[in-house]
Amino acid sequence: MTPPHGRTLSGIEAGALLRAEVAERVAALAAMGKRVGLGTLLVGNNPASEVYVRLKHRNALEAGIRSYDHRLPATAAQHEVEAFVDELNRDPDIDAFLVQLPLPEHLDPAPVLERILPQKDADGLHPHNLGRMVLGLPAPRPATPTGILRLLDHYDVNTRGARVVIVGRSSLVGRPLSIMLSARGRDATVSVAHTLTDDLAAVTREADILVVAAGHPALIRAEHVKPGAVVIDVGTTRRDSGLVGDVAFDEVIAVASGVTPVPGGVGPMTIAGLLWNTVMLAES
Repeated sequence: MTPPHGRTLSGIEAGALLRAEVAERVAALAAMGKRVGLGTLLVGNNPASEVYVRLKHRNALEAGIRSYDHRLPATAAQHEVEAFVDELNRDPDIDAFLVQLPLPEHLDPAPVLERILPQKDADGLHPHNLGRMVLGLPAPRPATPTGILRLLDHYDVNTRGARVVIVGRSSLVGRPLSIMLSARGRDATVSVAHTLTDDLAAVTREADILVVAAGHPALIRAEHVKPGAVVIDVGTTRRDSGLVGDVAFDEVIAVASGVTPVPGGVGPMTIAGLLWNTVMLAES
């Protein structure tokens, strides 16, 4: 079953239900004397990152999770950031934490992310956890793909046997989502495309489920979408008018059976996925 023609797939609604599940598990841990703690590290003062961090802490507190907001100046050196990650690794009050991306241009994110203990990896991006994901072993999964799968479940979008096209190949979304969707139990047939794919529209029109995470506003228009497809817009680009996605929403919703809006679609699901990882790590 797919959503009715032209339906807006709200991540606000689906995310609230997932956060309610998290809150129940947090309350169960609290009843046993365990308080769940989530930490964030923001380097610099990127305005978009400031907004995302505030949202993460607000949602954590609403779910009963203690929230620890740590900051370093934009001038922080590589070794200073890595040393702060070591401090968070040692902090017994923090069950999981994340380093907010992007980092300032002079910093290399790879060694910073690798320094996070896998058992405290709230974003599910440590190479150890990504490897366990590939093998189908228990581990925190990347937060955005986790949120996307829960969004599909909420709207009864069946992935088994579905043709899925993902436009975008990042380690944050495209690559891990392709693995998670093709895994046993999800059983989708997945193709990964990108902005350099020849005749992108011909590829995307094959999709029953189209996920767009390319970072190019309005990349996907009506001619890219098979009638009745489900379209998940992961893109977020900040413009004077506000956030815009990778999908021309007004065009595509006239063709698709369901489309996620920007804002209010994948963003709330990503935060819910982060909180899901946090409580899972606290339980373990």
